[in-house]
Amino acid sequence: MADSAFYCPLSHEGILAVQGSDAGKFLQGQLTCNLTYLDPTHSSLGARCTPKGRMQSSFRIVPHDAGFLLAMTQALLAPQLADLKKYAVFSKATLSDASAHWSRYGVQQGESLLAALGLVLPDEAGGLCTHDGLIAINVSPQRAELWVPAEQHDAVLARLRDALPEAPLDRWLLGQVRAGLGQVMEQTRELFIPQMINLQAVGGVSFKKGCYTGQEIVARMQYLGKLKRRQYRLLLDDGQAPAPGTGLFSPVHGSSVGEVVLAAPTGEGGCELLAVVAADAIESGQLHLGSPEGPRLTLASLPYELDRDREIQR
Repeated sequence: MADSAFYCPLSHEGILAVQGSDAGKFLQGQLTCNLTYLDPTHSSLGARCTPKGRMQSSFRIVPHDAGFLLAMTQALLAPQLADLKKYAVFSKATLSDASAHWSRYGVQQGESLLAALGLVLPDEAGGLCTHDGLIAINVSPQRAELWVPAEQHDAVLARLRDALPEAPLDRWLLGQVRAGLGQVMEQTRELFIPQMINLQAVGGVSFKKGCYTGQEIVARMQYLGKLKRRQYRLLLDDGQAPAPGTGLFSPVHGSSVGEVVLAAPTGEGGCELLAVVAADAIESGQLHLGSPEGPRLTLASLPYELDRDREIQR
């Protein structure tokens, strides 16, 4: 089911806009990703951290006009906007909630439709293209985000409906889980450092850009630390998808050994999830959801490998 073609509204996320001549300089000191890599054909994943390196939000950032657009879970947009405005008062940067100006869709196996709209995506993850105000982003194999300006919404939605069946958000989130792309939700705000959700492995952390809030902690973990918890993909054969932040347990440990990052049903009675889990609990092979007596989870593969030498080159 998850591998078939469809489109899906991404209304669970909002868009934070940062515009102005100082937009790039301002954000460069706030975010984990390197804005110098962004151009009309490249977007990036990224995060904003506390001084202790804990992620307040994660997002996809896209260069647009004289600034940038950041797509993040809707519940985090207002607090992030309010907090960022405190630091932007001395910059020539204007911050706003731009959610009403865009409609966003997840498109799976929709290359023909995108091409008909004048959008031919680069092959690499994060590659983007634009045409006539539309933005398309390659987020993982055969999966793209389509960003549509509000004034074009009706016309583009009609094209989507003619070309592809509409699917619920869970179908899109299942693809995100299988792509190993973790995300900060309201329930997990300030719970993880970026490496815990493997953000550095998917281009969301730069170790070459210099200082940003939380950079010292994040860099120290990459160069000197040994990460005791990180993100894994897990399968639940029977049961509903748990909420982000739900605890994971192992009978050989006396307390929680991890938390759910993102989960989605498979449509076959079970679900798949990303979770940050203690490495020794993974090695034990005994993971349970919600309590030590909860449903058993099994380990599944991720589509990328962790390689510190490669990651620190970015």
